[in-house]
Amino acid sequence: MSRVEFMQGNAACAEGALAAGCRFFGGYPITPSTEIAETMARRLPKVGGVFISMEDELASIAAVIGAAWTGTRAMTATSGPGFSLMMENIGYAAMTETPCVIVNIQRGGPSTGQPTRAAQGDMLQCRFGSHGDYSTIALTPNSVQEMFDLTAKAFNLADRFRVPTFLMSDEVVGHMRERVTIPDSVDITPPAPLAEGSLPYEAGDDGVPGFAPFGSGRSVHVTGLTHDERGYPDTTDPAAHDRLVRRLVAKVESARRDIADYEVTNPDAETVFVTYGPPSRTVEQVMRDHPDESVGHLRFRVVWPFPEFALQEFPDAKVFLMPELNMGQMVREVQRHVDQPVISIPKIGGELHTPAELVRVLEAHR
Repeated sequence: MSRVEFMQGNAACAEGALAAGCRFFGGYPITPSTEIAETMARRLPKVGGVFISMEDELASIAAVIGAAWTGTRAMTATSGPGFSLMMENIGYAAMTETPCVIVNIQRGGPSTGQPTRAAQGDMLQCRFGSHGDYSTIALTPNSVQEMFDLTAKAFNLADRFRVPTFLMSDEVVGHMRERVTIPDSVDITPPAPLAEGSLPYEAGDDGVPGFAPFGSGRSVHVTGLTHDERGYPDTTDPAAHDRLVRRLVAKVESARRDIADYEVTNPDAETVFVTYGPPSRTVEQVMRDHPDESVGHLRFRVVWPFPEFALQEFPDAKVFLMPELNMGQMVREVQRHVDQPVISIPKIGGELHTPAELVRVLEAHR
């Protein structure tokens, strides 16, 4: 039977990882994500896992990639400055098709910024932060329950698509405490094994090669260089690079409808809020306080790959309103996919939008 607990968001993230079979955590403590590392340090040894505190975030993501290649579900957690340090190896994970989970409990930036205040300023970084062309998956919880649920889901997505997968949370959700239902078990879908006779990077119709971790009896060469289907470097052939990188992008982007996870409220609305993460909680409060079917809400739980087709759920929309805890990042994705006006409602400084602030914008654009 499931159990119900009153839990902090960061602790729920750790519990979701453990329930999903995560057995390795490599990290470096950084506010406001530290409670994830603390929880994993206590809990992993009790379930036969390994926790290691690395010397910095560069080493942390490297350790996670190494652990993933042993066939172990592996995770790290960090915040803005540490996330920036991980970018080169995140690109390496994308190129080598290493399934792993990176949790970013966002805080105000740039630089060391506001360690104890919330932000959503890393949303474009998780998609474009490393160099070159690649695609990733990013989930955005808005509650402690979703910290558990979406962390567990992230591992299945990482394994299915063999791609680094992000849980893009923030200080608000990471540090709040709410009721959480923890099931006895969660679905665990391991990566498809490498078929007998197949080359290590030979993909099927879905663009995802079978996975042969170290110790599985298969010979696999792992390199961040452009490589052929054997995994051997092939850096000077334009066709080889084109074939590899297009597949790395297409295996995620072609599955965007399958990966998509969003919630629609009042699909006949003419004025539509578009949110992800904690600003959605303020919008939900506004809609409870001022019930009006002409006002809709589209909430993303997955933001990358961006599900532009979700905007079509509101065929009568005349204007979209998008509150974000940044200067306007994901709003650019909405703007380029619709003909209607898209109003950015940015807020920085570490505090959520208040209901009154959103009501004023709503009244001004109806």
